[in-house]
Amino acid sequence: MSDTALVITSIAAPNAVLRAFAEGCSAHAIDFILIGDKPSPADFDLSGCDFWSLGRQREMPFALARLLPERHYGRKNLGYLQAIKQGAQVILESDDDNFPRAEFWDARQRRHGTGSFQGTGWVNLYRYFSDQAIWPRGFPLEHLQDALPALPMSSGKDCPIQQGLADENPDVDAIYRLVGRLPLDFEARQEPVSLGAGALCPFNSQNTTWFREAFPLLYLPSYCSFRMTDIWRSYVAVRICWENGWDVLFHNATVWQERNAHDLMKDFADELIGYQHNKAIAARLCSLELKPGPEHIGANMKACYAEFMAMGLIGQEESTLLDAWLADLSALA
Repeated sequence: MSDTALVITSIAAPNAVLRAFAEGCSAHAIDFILIGDKPSPADFDLSGCDFWSLGRQREMPFALARLLPERHYGRKNLGYLQAIKQGAQVILESDDDNFPRAEFWDARQRRHGTGSFQGTGWVNLYRYFSDQAIWPRGFPLEHLQDALPALPMSSGKDCPIQQGLADENPDVDAIYRLVGRLPLDFEARQEPVSLGAGALCPFNSQNTTWFREAFPLLYLPSYCSFRMTDIWRSYVAVRICWENGWDVLFHNATVWQERNAHDLMKDFADELIGYQHNKAIAARLCSLELKPGPEHIGANMKACYAEFMAMGLIGQEESTLLDAWLADLSALA
């Protein structure tokens, strides 16, 4: 088993993207864990890929495997647990419509020289990689017109969560897709940028690197809007990173997306709850008194997700899943 794993969830038959990931993982000694779902092909077969059908998932030794709803992106949580079980120290994640570039396979470093934003509140990090009026999915619309803070001087930061960008069809919301310019390639930067304490920007699950200490924060909620599951996860992760002196890094695009078919008006409807509440969610998370230290991440996650449930944005059923996730992690420790 490798100390690095790639986790993707997909209901597609082996396609060009999945083959590219399988070939790259084989060439770089990376475990490729692919989580299927009910519509997945019964005869899925791809060399270099460890495919987990719904049947195989039900046999996993995880409490979460018996609780997660079917036909949901949150089943990806089982891929994270399997990677941890196999000894991964670094987990990479992407989706089945992102082609990896050669740079995707470069060795990951946890510590980086980065322009670290501190205490700035909302900051649209996409704008430091493009002169276009672009913003990431999950960024509060109320802050789109905010002036961009000056780019801080580069300094060494501990970055156990790292967001890579995606060229051609970046991860933006339905409003941008309806009115903005696409395709779009980001401009390459010499150095990345990052979120320090008091700085906020959503990140996604399209091209993300996680180091072991941050693994609990991988958890994707299931009882919420599909278009918000990874975004609201990122809100929780950023907030808890503040307590641990960790930055969340954003770096140059190492994938390009050939986007799967989407109904943009359906995406808009699914994102509406975020447009309406993202600013308020962040305010409530920022007001929480959390405890520093990796040993308190689980309790801090419970406190954060309790705020979502109190706001009626995530169903109360989520608490059972989160408890199972944390119990499964504890059993793997």
